[in-house]
Amino acid sequence: MNLPDGLLAGAWTTAAWLIFLPVFLRVVRRAPWRRLADSGRLNAWLGAIVVLMLLWSMKAGVKPGLSLHLLGAAVLVLSFGPGLAFVGLCAALFGVTLNGDAGWQSYAANALLMGGVGVLASSGVLRFSERFLPRQLFVYIFANGFFGAALAIVAVGFAGSAALVAAGAYGADYVLGEYLPYVGLLAFAEAWLSGMAVTLFVIYRPQWVATFDDARYLADR
Repeated sequence: MNLPDGLLAGAWTTAAWLIFLPVFLRVVRRAPWRRLADSGRLNAWLGAIVVLMLLWSMKAGVKPGLSLHLLGAAVLVLSFGPGLAFVGLCAALFGVTLNGDAGWQSYAANALLMGGVGVLASSGVLRFSERFLPRQLFVYIFANGFFGAALAIVAVGFAGSAALVAAGAYGADYVLGEYLPYVGLLAFAEAWLSGMAVTLFVIYRPQWVATFDDARYLADR
C-alpha cells in the first residue's frame, strides 16, 4: 500500500510524521547493528532491501493508495530481528519513493503502515510461536514463514484501509468490496513465497536467520 501525496489530509500526514520520527530514531538507536558486522549478513540485509524495492515497485491497484504488492516483512523479521527489519523496510520505502512510486509527504504514513504494522504482526507471531508452540523446525517455518507472512500483509491491508476510511479518502463499503478481498488473495502468495524463502535460508544459510537456533529447533528430544 503505497500512499501518494494528497490522499490524506494535512493533519493526518503531520500526525504520521510526529509518530514516525521518534519511533524510527528509537529503533535505529536500539537496533542490533552488530549483527551486520559480518560481511555475509550485511550483504544479505542490503540485498533484501534491493529486492523489496523491486517488489514494491511492481504493484497493481484500482485506486490511488489502494495498491497491491508483496510485503516481505516476515522474512526480514526472521532474518534480522524486528529492529533491523523495520530500518530495512524504511530504506526500501525510501528507494521506492525516490523512484516516484510513493509520495514524500506520505512517507511517514507508508513507513508506519508497511514497516511498523508489518513488523509488529510478524514479530507478534514469532513471540507467540516461541512461547506456546512446540520447538520444531516445521513449526518454526510454517508458523512464522507462512502464517506470519500472511498475517502481516493482511494486517497492513486492514490498517491502511482503516486509515483511509477514517480520513475520508474512501468509503467503507468500497474498501470492503473492492480492495480487502484481494488483500486476502495476495496473502496466499506472500505466505508461499516468504515460507519458501525462509525454508531455503534455514537449510542453506542458517547464519542469515537471526531468530533460528539449532539448539532450540533441531536438538534431539
